[in-house]
Amino acid sequence: MKYFIQVFGCQMNISDAQRIAGLFESRGMKEVSTAEAADVFVAVMCSVRQMAADRVFGLEQKIKSVKKKNKKFIAILSGCITESDKPRFAEIFDHILDIKTLPRWLKILHLARGKPREGLTFARSRRLDLRDYFAIPPKQTSKFSALVPISKGCDNYCSYCVVPHTRGPLAARPPEDILAEIESAVKNGAKEVWLLGQNVNNYHCQGVDFAKLLRAANEIPGDFWLRFTSPHPKDFDDNAVLAMAQCQKVTPYLNLPVQSGDNHILKAMKRPYTAARYKALVKKIRAAFKKHRQGLEREIAISTDVIVGFCGETEKQFQNTARIFKEIKYDMAYISRYSKRPGTAAALLDDNVSDREKKRREEILNDIVKITALAHNKKWCGKTVDVLVDRVKNGFGFGKDRHYKTVKFRIEKNDIKPGDIVNAKIIKAQSFGLMGALVKNEK
Repeated sequence: MKYFIQVFGCQMNISDAQRIAGLFESRGMKEVSTAEAADVFVAVMCSVRQMAADRVFGLEQKIKSVKKKNKKFIAILSGCITESDKPRFAEIFDHILDIKTLPRWLKILHLARGKPREGLTFARSRRLDLRDYFAIPPKQTSKFSALVPISKGCDNYCSYCVVPHTRGPLAARPPEDILAEIESAVKNGAKEVWLLGQNVNNYHCQGVDFAKLLRAANEIPGDFWLRFTSPHPKDFDDNAVLAMAQCQKVTPYLNLPVQSGDNHILKAMKRPYTAARYKALVKKIRAAFKKHRQGLEREIAISTDVIVGFCGETEKQFQNTARIFKEIKYDMAYISRYSKRPGTAAALLDDNVSDREKKRREEILNDIVKITALAHNKKWCGKTVDVLVDRVKNGFGFGKDRHYKTVKFRIEKNDIKPGDIVNAKIIKAQSFGLMGALVKNEK
């Protein structure tokens, strides 16, 4: 049988898709490049914003078209799915399966015998040991960048977020399993390892917290970069900050979601910190890197996530967010316009900021980030950085440096490929990228 997986949303969804592929291929199924060529189609969806859910609704015509040509074709939906959307999705997909039920998929679908089960299936994750899910070896889609989940779910229940409702409460993975997967990935050629969690730095399992996990991962033999996402400001204690700065394999890059710079809005969002506490944390992290790192790595690059136009956000409250952007001086920001999500606490509030106003506020923050990011990047001019190449196209190489900045460089020979780490001297800075020139002592 042949399968095709389409992924929407975050790195956790990509990681889930890799385990789905690993399960299918362990039973002899073959991956194809289009849904039209497949017998089994899986959509791994995101529900964080309505726009993301709408993209999955948009698959309806494609699925109907394929079913007309292939009567055995089955369509499966997994990922983050809200309860209110399931009846509508049931009209489109043959099976709606919680990702944590993955160990049971072959039995549920009768794929183990090559005979897909007929009729709609809702599979929930009650009484399922999450370790069974993690025991399925992933099919890494990248030979040089590995995604390693350390937990699933979230306990925070921010008022705007559906993740706790779709993913369930936080469940941590045993540290020995995490370290074994990292070690295996590095032995198989991974140059970069991402630790994943909906609330990654709230990790606690068997007496191991996030700081201890970082230190243990840092001790794994091999030359690789260690990154993680997505942390919560409230869970960055002093031990985690110190471990991040002292572990040399942890790259000097951090995405630290602020969501708003106004205390009233933060409270309405159920984010348990103030703007002042957030700024103090950033100051502490930057000071730790200056103390424990050398050279370029004394400067940590910081990006953020922010929501504009949250329920009732006034112009003055928005300006508090703009102010924190100017004060923190982010290297990058992922800016979202508030979107009401069913089942969340904020869904009961009045979404009274117009789409036009949300767009205006988004543009204002983007303009601030362009200025601060350019100022940061100009400091790189004349410096030589390591670049992990992720693609080669039209005589140019593209990749990320340890600060997670995109670097573009011209290739004189055809001896550079994705997964190589090269040295590039930065010759030009832009707001969201660097132009480099290869130097002779390539790695």
